[in-house]
Amino acid sequence: MDDFNVADDRDQVKRLCFEGAWAWFLEICFWCCVIAFVMYLLRRVFEGPFYRRANRIDGKVVIVTGCNTGIGKETALELARRGARLYMACRDAARCEAARLEIIERTQNPNVFNRTLDLASLASVRQFAERFLAEEDRLDILINNAGVMATPRKLTVDGFEQQLGINHLGHFLLTNLLLDRLKKSAPSRIVVVSSAAYMFGRINKNDLNSEKKYWPFFGAYAQSKLANILFTRKLAELLKDTNVTANCLHPGIVRTELMRYNNCLCFLKTIFHLITRSPKAGAQTTLYLALDPKFDALSGGYYEYMLRLPLLPWARNKQMANWLWEESEKMVGLKHNDDESKLTNITTVQVIKDEQ
Repeated sequence: MDDFNVADDRDQVKRLCFEGAWAWFLEICFWCCVIAFVMYLLRRVFEGPFYRRANRIDGKVVIVTGCNTGIGKETALELARRGARLYMACRDAARCEAARLEIIERTQNPNVFNRTLDLASLASVRQFAERFLAEEDRLDILINNAGVMATPRKLTVDGFEQQLGINHLGHFLLTNLLLDRLKKSAPSRIVVVSSAAYMFGRINKNDLNSEKKYWPFFGAYAQSKLANILFTRKLAELLKDTNVTANCLHPGIVRTELMRYNNCLCFLKTIFHLITRSPKAGAQTTLYLALDPKFDALSGGYYEYMLRLPLLPWARNKQMANWLWEESEKMVGLKHNDDESKLTNITTVQVIKDEQ
């Protein structure tokens, strides 16, 4: 009888532990822990490595475009923390000022300046460059960070398709206007924030301004990001013997305001919130290219997760890079059209003949 009672008690204990509500609760807890751990690992993978070297850049002059929020703000914050004399080049002066004051408070670096730069206006780019050149005798690091993505079709002040105008042409003009100061300050660096979306892009010679057909992401945006890479590679070639390096990067899929125009991407961003990168993580490759001492000698590369990656053939096309450079010079007013140049040369020759 006692043996029967003991066996019955054991069965009852088993039922209490592995059957009923307790069993369901324990199983749910177990799988929740497994899922949480897997998501944590995925988050760490997607966040990627962080730039850990403690090297400082006290006194070095740095420009970061579009840095009142997102990746740009995290980049500016870290550069200020390391002692940079930082120029925040932003379109919205009020938002930039709020970000500037926050950065000064968090870093205790007073050498942070708010300067207006609207990359959708070539006049604004020229005004910014003129003021900067009057204020500073040197420029050590230029970070072309600002950009827009998958916007409805709009034109810049100068009549360019917005994504091409802001992401490529505005930065193209800015960089060229500051190039002599970068050379004077060598060794110096140019860092261009591009995107893996370049893989979908093609430079449309017959419709560079997307007038005939407009696809927000796979068309205009991808073209502008490919233009960033071709520009960087051509720039690295032109600066080969100047001790000025130029590199570009893909920051990853980052939770920023950049996705605000694309409902599909906003939906995906919400679903995959845990496996997209934070702005701080997204800034790490930019910081790597801007800060690591080895990039005093490395130029023309494309990086992601702090690794140099190979480029697809259309991003290595030298003929296309040359064509885009010359076309961009004409579009932003750095070079006159061939017909105008010929007319000028003919006039000059005629004047000389007349004088003789």
